[in-house]
Amino acid sequence: MDKQSEAALNIDLEKERKEILNAFKGLLRATKNRSREDTRLIRKAFDVAVEAHRDVRRKSGEPYIYHPIAVARICAEEMGLGATAIACALLHDTVEDTHITLQDIEDLFGPKARLIIDGLTKIPEVFDENASIQAENFRKMILTISDDIRVVLIKLADRLHNMRTLGSMRSDKQLKIASETKFLYAPLAHRLGLYSVKSELEDLALMYSEPEMYSKIESSLKSTKDVRNRFIRRFVHPIKEALLQEGYVFDVKARTKSISSIWRKMNNKGIPFEEIYDVFAVRIIVDTPQELEKSNCWRIYSIVTDFYQPNPDRLRDWISTPRANGYESLHTTVMSPQGKWVEVQIRSKRMDEIAEKGLAAHYKYKESKSEESKFDRWIAEIRDLMDNADSNAMDFVNEFKLNLFADEIYVFTPKGELRVLPVGSTILDFAYDIHTDTGDRCIGSKVNNRLVPLSYQLHSGDQLEIITSSKQKPNDEWLRFVVSARAKQKIKSSLNEVRKSIAADGKEILERKLKQFNIRFSSENISFLEKFFGLPSTTEFYFRIAKGKLDLSRLREIENVGGALQFDKKSGQNKDRLENDIIPKINKKGDTIIIGQDFKNIQYQMARCCNPIPGDDVFGYITMSEGIKIHRINCPNAEHLLSKMATHCIKARWTGQEMVERVAGIRINGIDQIGLVNRLTEIISKEYNVNMKSISFETEDGIFEGKINVLVYDLDHLEKLMHKFEQVEGVQRVARWDKKEDLNP
Repeated sequence: MDKQSEAALNIDLEKERKEILNAFKGLLRATKNRSREDTRLIRKAFDVAVEAHRDVRRKSGEPYIYHPIAVARICAEEMGLGATAIACALLHDTVEDTHITLQDIEDLFGPKARLIIDGLTKIPEVFDENASIQAENFRKMILTISDDIRVVLIKLADRLHNMRTLGSMRSDKQLKIASETKFLYAPLAHRLGLYSVKSELEDLALMYSEPEMYSKIESSLKSTKDVRNRFIRRFVHPIKEALLQEGYVFDVKARTKSISSIWRKMNNKGIPFEEIYDVFAVRIIVDTPQELEKSNCWRIYSIVTDFYQPNPDRLRDWISTPRANGYESLHTTVMSPQGKWVEVQIRSKRMDEIAEKGLAAHYKYKESKSEESKFDRWIAEIRDLMDNADSNAMDFVNEFKLNLFADEIYVFTPKGELRVLPVGSTILDFAYDIHTDTGDRCIGSKVNNRLVPLSYQLHSGDQLEIITSSKQKPNDEWLRFVVSARAKQKIKSSLNEVRKSIAADGKEILERKLKQFNIRFSSENISFLEKFFGLPSTTEFYFRIAKGKLDLSRLREIENVGGALQFDKKSGQNKDRLENDIIPKINKKGDTIIIGQDFKNIQYQMARCCNPIPGDDVFGYITMSEGIKIHRINCPNAEHLLSKMATHCIKARWTGQEMVERVAGIRINGIDQIGLVNRLTEIISKEYNVNMKSISFETEDGIFEGKINVLVYDLDHLEKLMHKFEQVEGVQRVARWDKKEDLNP
C-alpha cells in the first residue's frame, strides 16, 4: 500500500472512530434515569465490545460495533431497559464471534451478565436432518426466560436491528431471516406486549417476502394520507373540546394500521385495500392517577359516544380484564358523520407505556400483583414445556407458538376465580390449567350447571366445575380436544410414561431376537436399527416392537459383520439417499435450480400446495423421499419451511424454456347473475383458449364464490386471464387461489 492510500485509509478510520463515539453518545442520551454507576458499566461494556470487534465489518461494509450499539439503543429507547441489559446488548456477540469467553464476561461483569450472554450465544451449527438449527437456538434462548427475561428482550432488539439492515444480505438469506422473524420473533414480541416491535418486525418481514404487495399498500397509504388526516382532524375536534371543558389532561394520537396488519386483513377476508375500513385508530391517552384510571376511561368513553354512535359488538374492555400479556385499554368502534366506522382506543398514560414497551414497562409499575402474576403464570407454563425432556426442538417450538398469538377467553372456577385460556379451549384445557392431577383424572364438567363432555369448547363468561374419577387416565384421543400448550405437554408427558412402560417390554423382546440372530445388543446397533426402520427415537422403536408393529424378521436383510450391523451396499433407503446422495451434492449458498434444466441429476417437481408457474418467485425444498419440490415464495407452507427447515431450502428460478402448461387456481367472488358462469367459461375456452382442470361455484343469498383450476403457461398469461374476469359484470373480486388445506410440502 502506498503512503497516499495509507493516509486516505487513516482519515477514514479517524472519521469512523468519531462516528462510533457519536453513536455511543446517542446511546447514553437514550438511556433514561441512569446513575454514575450505570454510566460506568455501559462505558466498560462499550470499551470491551469495541476492542473485541475492532477488525470486524458487517456485510454492508460498516464497522461491526455499530450493530451492538444499535441493539443497545433499541433496548434503551424502545424497550426502556436498564443498564445491565444495555451492557449485555453491547456485549451480545462477543462470546460467539470473538476471543472473549463466558468466564471473561463473568470476571468483568458478574454472574448475571454471564447468564444473559450465554442465553444470547448460539449453539454450534451442525447439520442434522431431525432438528432445525433455528429451532435449537430458539429453544436455548427461551430456556433462560424463567431466569432472566432480558435475554429474550435483547434478542428481539437484535432481530429488529438485523431486519432493519437486511438490505445488504443475499436475497435467499433475506427470505430465510424474514420467514423466521414472522414465524417466531414477531409472535414472541406480541406475547411480551411489545406491539410497536411486533408491528415493525412483521412489516419488515413482509417487505422481503412480498415486496410488490408491500409497496402497493405503502403507496396506497401515502396517497390517502392527506384525506385521512383531514378526516381525523374533523372527527377528534368535538371530542377534544369536550375533554378540555371537563378539565382532563390528555393527548390524542391517530395510529395508522401497520402494512402487515392491512395485508393480513386483505388476505384473510379476500378484499382490496379500499374495502378496509379500520385503516387507522384514534387513541386518547389521559394523564390520571392510577386509582382513577378506570373511572376516567369510562367517562371519556361516555363523552365519545355522546358525539358518535357506537357499535355494541365492537366494545373491548381490557381495563377490567387485561390481556394475558398485560395490555390494558378500552376499545370502541363508532360511526362518523361521513358514514365510516372509526376505532377509538382509550387508555391512561401508564397503560400506553405498557402497551408500547410491554413487559419491560411492567417493572416500573409493580404495585399491582395481578399484573405480575400474569407474567409469572406464563413463565410457569414455559417451565412446564421445559420439563418434557423427550420433546425435540421442533416440538418445543410448535408448542411454544401455541402460547404466543392465541386470542383469549375468560372463564371462572366455581368460587368465581378468573382464568384466562386460549380461544378454542375445552374442558380439558381448563382442567389442566387448574392442576395436572385434575386434568389427568377429568371425566367431564358442569358448565353453567349443565353437564358437558370433555370436547366442549368454552366461551368467555362460562363457569366450570370439573368432575374427576380416580380410574380415569389420559389417552391419545385427548390430544385432539386441547389447544393450550400446557394441556398438550401434560397429556403427552402422561402418555410417554405409559409408552416407556410398554417400551421396556419391547426392549426385552429385541434382546431375545438379536441373540437369536447372533447380533450384539449395543447402542451402535440400536441406532442403526432406528434408521433402518425409519423411527425418530429409541422409545418409539421399542414401543412398536412391543405392539407387534415391526417385522423383526427383516433383520435377515441386514449385513451382520461379527455381530455389528451395516447396510448391504445394494440396498439403500430414502433417508440415506437424502444424507448420502442429495445433501452432499448441494451447495445451499452457491447453487440455484434453473427450472427447465437438469440439476445435478436430482429430481425436482412443482409442489401441489401452491402450483408455481413461470414468473412466480420460487425456492426449492429438499424432501426426504421425493427429491426437491419447488414452492412459491408466498406459498402457504413457505413461512414454515424457510424458518424451521431452512437447512433443506435452496434457491430456484425460471429460465426461458419451451411453453409448458401448468395448473393455477383462481377464486372469483361477486353478485350472482343469469349467464355469468357461461360468460366466464366462454372467456376461458374461446377467447383465451385455456384448458380447465376443474370448476366449482357456490351461491348463497345472491352472492357467489367460484374456484377454477386452469392450465396456463406463465404468470403473465394468468394475470391477463384474471384481468379479463374482473371486467365481467357482477364480478367483484378475482384472486389467485392456493389449496391452503393441502399442507403437505
